[in-house]
Amino acid sequence: MSKCSGKNIKECVLDTISYLVEKVEKRARKPRITQEMISKTDERRKWKNVNTEEGKKNYSRLRNGLKRATDKAKKENLENICNKIMELQRTGRYYLMYMKTKELGWKETQGIQNIDIEVSRGNRIVELSQVLKIWENYITELYDRPNRPITLDVEPEEEEDTDEKGPYILQSEVEKAIKEMRNKEATGDDDLPADVLKLLGDGGLKITTKLINTIYETGEWPKDFMGVTMIALKKKPHATKCNAHRTVSLIAHTAEIVKKILRRKIEKKIEELLGEDQFGFRRGKGTRDAIGMPRIISERTLEINEDLCVCFIDWKQAFDRVNWSKLMQILKRTGIEWRERRLFSNLFMAQSEPWGDKKCEDWKRS
Repeated sequence: MSKCSGKNIKECVLDTISYLVEKVEKRARKPRITQEMISKTDERRKWKNVNTEEGKKNYSRLRNGLKRATDKAKKENLENICNKIMELQRTGRYYLMYMKTKELGWKETQGIQNIDIEVSRGNRIVELSQVLKIWENYITELYDRPNRPITLDVEPEEEEDTDEKGPYILQSEVEKAIKEMRNKEATGDDDLPADVLKLLGDGGLKITTKLINTIYETGEWPKDFMGVTMIALKKKPHATKCNAHRTVSLIAHTAEIVKKILRRKIEKKIEELLGEDQFGFRRGKGTRDAIGMPRIISERTLEINEDLCVCFIDWKQAFDRVNWSKLMQILKRTGIEWRERRLFSNLFMAQSEPWGDKKCEDWKRS
């Protein structure tokens, strides 16, 4: 049922986006580009691949006319900016003058990045299919740890009391989770932007809440929710090895809603057990606060001329070295609800092989 509902919501939202985008008039990114120029560009595109004599003449005529119009608009825009800069300088508004001057600059672009991967010293692979295969093997090895359990079962449902399984999720919780999502984030496998989910009305929120409660009650994650798009980000500008990249996984935004709700439920119980010296991923206790504390200690140590020993421990690829069997036991002792632990267990086992049935073409590298 959750699979069908999730698919219906996705198709309904995507169809609505497609319908509305077609109705929106194209807008220029730069103020000097007029609507007339955009219309001429669209008309020129229609004649581009017409290999008749008439088609070539119309394309040439439109291209030359568009070039004259853009050159004239560019010149007028440059003159207006220069006049504005001179006016700001004359009136002594230097801050605004410098801000206006930046409009005359050119933004540096990273250009096209190579996709080659170094497999051994001086030996690089440039063919796309081979590069993707290398990444597939690397990620599979990265996730396939010796301590990964074959099964991760929670206690049977019959052994749990109804009150201890966990309360259902409210519509207000879903609405709050959607509002917390950032705009213009990269989408996951569902291709649903967070900006669109924020536009859901009361009817859309009710359907989404019903879907999430179905997932919460059955413990079954829809297939679209478990899909992950892996992206490799370079740690250094000229990184060519797989381990010189940082892997980031993009999940579906609808799954992000469930994740935010579960995290908020767990935070309330976990926060009471964490010590004051536990920093990171906590409200009011970020990495800046952690860096500030040793800095204060070091300054006080220097004042009294005493030695200070600092030990830095950096766990290599620690993100997937967690003993999940032990973690599930800790979650139970902490008082995390049974339904929430079952969701974590099912999600972990479903994503134990991050490549699964996904194709290599789903890989992205930036």
